Amino acid sequence: MSTALIWFRRDLRLADNPALRRAAAAHERVVPVYLHTPREEAPWEPGAASRWWLHHSLAELDAALRRRGSRLIVRQGDDSLATLRDLLQETGATAVYWNRLYEPATIARDRAVKAALRADGVTAASSQAALLLEPWTLLKADETPYQVFTPFWKACLQKLAPAPPLPVPMLNGPERWPDSLSLADLRLLPRIPWDDGLAAAWQPGEAGAQARLEQFCATALTDYAQTRDRPGQDGVSRLSPHLHFGELGPGQVWNAVAHAMDGDPLADRGAETYLREIGWREFAHYVLYHWPHTPEHPLQERFAAYPWRSEYADLLRAWQRGRTGYPLVDAGMRQLWRTGWMHNRVRMLVASFLVKNCRIPWQEGARWFWDTLVDADLASNTLGWQWTAGCGTDAAPYFRIFNPMRQGEQFDPDGGYVRRWLPELAKLPASAIHQPWTLSPDERRTMGFIPGWHYPCPVVDFAASRAEALAGYERIRAG
Repeated sequence: MSTALIWFRRDLRLADNPALRRAAAAHERVVPVYLHTPREEAPWEPGAASRWWLHHSLAELDAALRRRGSRLIVRQGDDSLATLRDLLQETGATAVYWNRLYEPATIARDRAVKAALRADGVTAASSQAALLLEPWTLLKADETPYQVFTPFWKACLQKLAPAPPLPVPMLNGPERWPDSLSLADLRLLPRIPWDDGLAAAWQPGEAGAQARLEQFCATALTDYAQTRDRPGQDGVSRLSPHLHFGELGPGQVWNAVAHAMDGDPLADRGAETYLREIGWREFAHYVLYHWPHTPEHPLQERFAAYPWRSEYADLLRAWQRGRTGYPLVDAGMRQLWRTGWMHNRVRMLVASFLVKNCRIPWQEGARWFWDTLVDADLASNTLGWQWTAGCGTDAAPYFRIFNPMRQGEQFDPDGGYVRRWLPELAKLPASAIHQPWTLSPDERRTMGFIPGWHYPCPVVDFAASRAEALAGYERIRAG
């Protein structure tokens, strides 16, 4: 009886898992394995919040496998190829199956593993599971990659919709299971407990992903276009960490939306707007694949000469701690610290504030997000920060600078979001919640509110910092 290894990575689900399906169809026995080799992803090893999610997602995957008479074999080390070879010898397996990843380090690793295993006479096969379309299958008429989202997405839509999701296959294990580490051995959870907020906000795992998808389609999908920019409302899907860890695939999302819309997801404005956001995720991976240097360096080379602030440690710390004196910025940063997630509208604002108003290099913000987001995804994180900095794939003919006060008035008009995350401002009226410094002396006395004591004064002057940012842009614009 033939045996295969199914190598789980960031595809931590049993349903709609092409590699798992191929392994079960071609072999009588399947051994599910997870190899913890973070150094192979250097310099972008998983951050603290991602490790927390990974621990719980692996636990859920193992439990789901055990309910089907299987289990997850866990190993760790610095060399996936060597570990796979050990497992092949221990189990007598003759094949390894996995689903593709698209970061530069993992692409290089997987190519080397595939070539080496095939040279050993082992079947080594990879499948598409994380994206709707492979990044190398879509080019412009001149055979160059797209740099603007809208034509990219129009081209994608010509090749969609995805096939129906694959069912969970029958799984038969080996007569003798190889040894496995416990999840505790991986030391993914924090030594000093700080994760209460994450545990309260999330349900990692395939079941949690499916439940969240069903809830979103039933309650928020059709209103998505109207509510997605309101951070104080539950108007977004919050599926990003589930998608990142592969507890849910984009094809499953597309088909669920299509089902909710009676087969035509693009006919409804809310559904079409939401699937467009799935398209942005595709675009992020597409850009990273074609421009693998962008996690560290600007896509637009002229921005390498942008005049960043030379001394910024105190400003960066204030931003990280949610103490900039701009309420909507600080509310977002505290939501991030507490829950490992931030509403996308607020992500754009806090990123703009760091890069434009504080003139701190976007790479500093990208690194902080990488460590604190449960959905920290190299492709999406890079695209988002370069878009906000203005140095990436951006068709805008101007230097975009978000105004924290106007953003608050427009998208959090009653101040509910700010009050939730900044309880020290809970008593302020809506007219002043996004700019507390405008309170009159009488209002301050009545409310017992002392600027600089109960809440920080602004760390930078918005108008002056905006002018400085624009001046810096003018210096490099002709470059």
